[in-house]
Amino acid sequence: MGSKHKVVWTNVAENDLKEIIDFISIDSSQNALKILKSIQQKASNLYTLPERGHIVPELQGQGILQYRELIIPPWRLMYRFDERKVYVLSVIDSRRNVEDILLARLVGK
Repeated sequence: MGSKHKVVWTNVAENDLKEIIDFISIDSSQNALKILKSIQQKASNLYTLPERGHIVPELQGQGILQYRELIIPPWRLMYRFDERKVYVLSVIDSRRNVEDILLARLVGK
């Protein structure tokens, strides 16, 4: 059996998740809780097999191969991992342009 990784959420990813849940809870707190548990569980499952996600296509086209994603419709959970940890980096709505979101975060807009 493979090694176990610790799953670590970055502040950005935690904020992304909080915004998603806050928005959904406006209409249904029960649905928001269900979605929260689903996203957290899928992220937690990365501790045994972080390779399960696929390389982020927008980044792969630029030769950046260390970032992976899990699709949890309609969200994309982006992460990277090393020999000991999985770092959850962001949770982005898949209906939005990922390149625009990442660029805005990098330039602070």
